[in-house]
This record gives sequence, C-alpha cells and structure tokens, in this order.
Amino acid sequence: MTTDELIAVLRLQNIPNIGDVTAKKLISHCGSPTAVFSDTLKNLLKIDGIGTLTIKGLHDAEHLEAAEKEVQYILDHEIAYTYFTDNEYPRYLKHCIDSPLILFKKGNIDLEERKIISIVGTRNITSYGMAFCEQLIEDLAPLDPIIVSGFAYGVDICAQKTALKHGLQTIGCLAHGLNQMYPKVHAMYVYEVQKNGGFMTEFWSSSNPDRENFLKRNRIIAGMSEATVVVESAEKGGSLVTADIANSYDREVFAVPGRAQDKYSSGCNNLIKQQKAHMITSAADLIYLLDWELDQKETKVIQQQLFVELDNIEKTIYTYLQKEGKQLLDTIALDCQLPIFKVSSTLLNMEMKGIVRPLPGKLFEVV
Repeated sequence: MTTDELIAVLRLQNIPNIGDVTAKKLISHCGSPTAVFSDTLKNLLKIDGIGTLTIKGLHDAEHLEAAEKEVQYILDHEIAYTYFTDNEYPRYLKHCIDSPLILFKKGNIDLEERKIISIVGTRNITSYGMAFCEQLIEDLAPLDPIIVSGFAYGVDICAQKTALKHGLQTIGCLAHGLNQMYPKVHAMYVYEVQKNGGFMTEFWSSSNPDRENFLKRNRIIAGMSEATVVVESAEKGGSLVTADIANSYDREVFAVPGRAQDKYSSGCNNLIKQQKAHMITSAADLIYLLDWELDQKETKVIQQQLFVELDNIEKTIYTYLQKEGKQLLDTIALDCQLPIFKVSSTLLNMEMKGIVRPLPGKLFEVV
C-alpha cells in the first residue's frame, strides 16, 4: 500500500458518519481508497445506501490533516499494518462485514493455516475460572492453537499467560493505540507476548482506552477466531457482548457452567440456558464441535493428560470405547467385566467430564 492510499484509508476512518461497512462500499464502488476522494459527490450519491449526511465532511481539511499526522507517526515508529484485502489480514475476520479497514500490529504474528480460538471473561476471575482456563489451554496445547484475548485483567491475562507458559502463540486485541498499554501493570508481559504472538488494534496512536473502544474492540476478538470461549461472566459484561457478536458472525460459542448462586457464573449459565453457547466442561468438547483433527502424537499426549484425571474404572471404559467404538451399556459391562450399576454411574461421571456422550438406544461413545 502506498503512502497516499494509507492516508486515504485513515481519512475514511476519521470521518464520523463513515463506518467500516460504508467505507468498504465506497472503496468497492470507486476502485480504491484514493479514488473515493477524487470521485464527484454526484457519483457517490448514486451508491445504494449513501446519502448526503453519510459523506458530509468527506473533503474537510481536518480529516486529511489528522490522517497525515497519523501516517507520519506510523512511518516514524515503523508500525506494521494490514489492509482488509491483504493476504495477511486475519482470514476469519475478513469474512465479517464490519471488520476494520486496517489493523495495526506489533510482534511476531503468524496466522497462516492456524487453529485460532478466543478466550474471554470477567476481570474478576475466581479460582474456579482460573483453574478451568489453565487446564483448558494445557489440554489444547498439543494442537498448537493461537489464543486470542483482550489483554485485560482477569480471564484475558490468565489465558494469555497460560498460552505463553505452554509455548503457544497469543494475540492481544487492544482498545487503544500501540503507543501505550492498558492496563499499565500488564506492561511486564508485553515482551513475551510480542516474542510469541503480538498485539493488534484498529485504533490510532491518539486513541485512549475509552469504554466505547473496548466494546468496538470486542468484534475483532470474536471475528478473528473459529470460536469464542467465555470462562466466567457476571449477568452483564463485555464478554457477553463478545459472545453475541460471535453468534452474529455464525461462530461457535462455548461457556463454562458454574453453580447457580455464583455471581461470576450467571452470565455463562444464561448463555447455555438461552442456547447461545455450548456448554464446555473440557477441551474434548471444543475439539469435537470444531472438528479439530489430531495426529497420532497429539492424540497420545492428550490421552496422557486425560488419564491423569481418570480413576482405574474410567480408564478401563475409556480405553475400551476408544478401541471398540460406540457400544451398549450392557456390552460395556460384560466386556469390561464390571457390574452394570458401576458402569452406569461411571459413564455418568465421564459424561459430566465431557469424555463420553450417550447416544440413542443406550449406546455410548468416546467424545
């Protein structure tokens, strides 16, 4: 992208009544960002959905001056960026109608042919939420997914620190420019994140972490990924907005269930109750629903991790079902030489752990 084109893109970003959807419409009609500013108003008004209010201020000097100033900052600080038609633009986000025209980035981000999930939740993470988040990422680590979050307090930083611990790439989507870091206390993690992942934002260097920016940022978190996992949330919260956006993009949403009386499980429980999210109790749920394939080595590692959590009877049944495929309750009891009542209660426990699932006709199979 030339400097003139970059200036034109930022000019469009800076005009109040022109959002990402309208800007893309203008660019598509005119052929390029610079062409939008050389076309006549008469021709622009012929575009479906474009009115005089929309393009009011298109040629105001203040937008050009602001764009030129920001481009100078980008050049002076060697800020990397990707335009929405570029090959390196996040492929899942590219399919979202309201995705940003341009993303600024910092670090060593490699999105090519990678599994990507977003993990979000309350800033007031509990020990339950932290334990689940850490275990989920540990169990997913053999698949080498990219972990996307918002680099905020609570679930966000827990997910990103755990990703780094297991050598996974992690991306923080920011609600401000790359010239600052919010919250400041997380500055200690910036170097490690940039070394194995990085940061992305649509916001200029002049943008502060204002509340509306966080809500706007959430669509990037939801759009970048194959799925969004909500670990913990109160009845209202930004992570629920992210979940709603992910649903609008037709992406899978997962929510971690909690006790009915727990404040920071109420949001997740409601998502599940309202069928806006799949219940997730282990990494196996996500792997199955996203149809992520494992090679032999990955399967072995996950089995080893899984077996640490199983008692001897559960291990026997799991190994049997994995070898034989779906089987009747009576057949499992007979072949494993276990009492039916014991197999029945064990299968229920394994179902709650997300390891097996029941099928019609009293059949069971490994997830």
